Amino acid sequence: MIEDILTAEKINNLLLEVSDRLNESVALTRENCPSKEFEAYRAAVGVIMGEILLGVLNPLYSKHPSLKPPGLE
Repeated sequence: MIEDILTAEKINNLLLEVSDRLNESVALTRENCPSKEFEAYRAAVGVIMGEILLGVLNPLYSKHPSLKPPGLE
């Protein structure tokens, strides 16, 4: 994974922002879409967020544990 701590920190911050925005998009669909559409959208976003966490952030945190936010398991 990313060796340089400054680059890793920037990536971490960007991906945490992306995750926040994805959560906002789920809230938007919950408020404005029929249940079936919301559930499908939420499932798709869950896959994306899982890939971000498992494929990028967790390996990043293994290399740079100091970047891991408190409470993120």
